This record gives sequence, C-alpha cells and structure tokens, in this order.
Amino acid sequence: MLIRPERNLPTTIDELMGAGLAKRLDRLDVMSRKVFAGRLPGERRSKRRGESVEFDDYRDYTPGDDLRRLDWNAFARFDRFFVKLFRAEEDLGLHILLDCSASMLAGGGDEPSKLLFAHRLAMSLAYVGLVNQNRVSVATFGYAGADPLRRLAPLRGRRQTVRVANFLLESLNTAEQAAPAPETDAKGLGPFERALRAFGVSRVGSGVVLLISDGFVAGGMEQALSYLVGGGGLDATLVQVLAPSEIAPERAAQAGLVGDLRLTDAETGKGVEVTMSGAVIRQYKQRLDAHLERVQRACAARDVGHLLVGSDVDVGGLLFGQLRQRGVLG
Repeated sequence: MLIRPERNLPTTIDELMGAGLAKRLDRLDVMSRKVFAGRLPGERRSKRRGESVEFDDYRDYTPGDDLRRLDWNAFARFDRFFVKLFRAEEDLGLHILLDCSASMLAGGGDEPSKLLFAHRLAMSLAYVGLVNQNRVSVATFGYAGADPLRRLAPLRGRRQTVRVANFLLESLNTAEQAAPAPETDAKGLGPFERALRAFGVSRVGSGVVLLISDGFVAGGMEQALSYLVGGGGLDATLVQVLAPSEIAPERAAQAGLVGDLRLTDAETGKGVEVTMSGAVIRQYKQRLDAHLERVQRACAARDVGHLLVGSDVDVGGLLFGQLRQRGVLG
C-alpha cells in the first residue's frame, strides 16, 4: 500500500457527504434480513404482531387472552369470540463501526484514501438512519487511546445529523495524526478484537451493524467477528474497503513504487526490503486473494454479510447500487 497525507480534508457536513447526496438519500431506508423486537416506539413496520394502532388480523379467542381485545361486533355476527391482532412497530437500531487504524490511511493525494472514503460512507449511512427515525450509534477504533472504542451515543432524528458529522470530522482529523493502537493488550487482544469485544459486551438491544474496515487484521478476523455477533440479535455486514493500488498494485508503479525498496508496515513499524517486479506483484496478488477468501469465509461462518469495495467508488452509487441490492438499504 502507498500512504500519503490526505489533502484538503472536509470541514463541513456538505463536504463530507458530497454535494446533493443528502436529498437523494431521503429516498432510502435501513433494511434488515431479520425481524427484531424493538425496545422503543419506532416507525418501522415489522412482521411481528403486538401492540400498535394498525389492525392486522383476527384469531379465535383462547382462555387467558386480554378481554379488551375481543371484537364484539364479530361476536354479534358469528356467535364466536375473536381477538383483534395489530401490526407491531419495530424500533431498528443502526450501529456503525468505523476502522481508523493506520492501514486505513492507504491512498491519499491522487488516490482516495480508505479512511476518507470510510468516513464519507459512515456519514451517509448515519444520515439514512437518522432521517428514518432509527436509533443510530457511531463508534471509531484503531488508533492509540484509553478506550478501545470512541463512541457517539445513540441518536434519533434528522436534526442529529450535525452531531454525527462533527463526530466524524473530528475522527477523520484525529486518525490522520494519531499514533497506531498497541498491537496487543495484556490479554493478547489486538485493537480490532478489543473494539469488537467492547461493542459486543456493551450493546443493548438488536439491530443492524455496518462494520467498515479494510480487514487487515493481524491473526485474522475470526475471533473479532465472533465477539461482534456472539450475543445474537444483530444483522451485521462488513464493508471491506481497499485502495485501488492495493487491489491492482501495478498502479503503484506510476507513483514511484518501483525498483529496490524498503517497505514499512504502517501499524507495526516493521520493515522489509523488496525488489518490485512482476513476480513480486503476482505473489502479492495470490496472498491478497487468499486473505480475501479467508475474510469471506469468516463472515459466512458467522452469518455476517460481506461486500468488497474500492475507495475510489462513488459513495452514492454504492448506496443505491450494491448496498441496496444486498438488502442493507431499501
């Protein structure tokens, strides 16, 4: 990967989301493959029957049913007791987890960085959730600090988009300058595992989780994803973001990545000397393919959706295209 400082970081919500995108996003809503029992009144109609003002169906009375639900008009017509059923309203929580580790700085300059793309995507997803009255929480992780997760408490309503934007703009600037998080803690957990474990332990209720990360995790993502979904009640999707030069490293030759080089790991500081050649690039691609396959298997084994995207794709196109086709948005 090639890391360059990002130029002209966004400073406003319009710069972060992109001109005109917000109005288009008003047509979208957060979706889920699963039906969850909400804890608060929401606007989402579910397939679950419960307490609501919207009539759904009848069923025969059975001893123990609430007598207030009896339909006396139906009794007068059929000489049988019927209980009225109502369509429940489901409160859907949207949790956005954003990887800000040093490897996310790949790109920048003429090539969009993964970090900036991830923040743009997070802002757009949060906007969709907020305008549809879903509970939206945002958390970042991956750089040095006392807490494995830096969180914005759950919010609801269009007016809260400013708070989310300010949180993400601050996160973007901090991650650009912050030191990498320690590789492991006293328990041997890396920053990715610590963050997802902290989320899994502290979350309340069910909902949809969007994890935005490049998936470059020392030792693999298996344990971290298990922490994420271990408590159940979540519909999780990993949006794996890679820079164009990571997907096609031959493009990096145009940026000077040729000849004899010393490459330094952005997160560990460890270096390696290589001579860039066609054989080295082919070996890299083989390892990348193996890594992506491992990530996909880890997601599939835990019923986590997986979507691979380049940091140069249009965020609006991603939202209205692949994320809509996958049922994440609708």
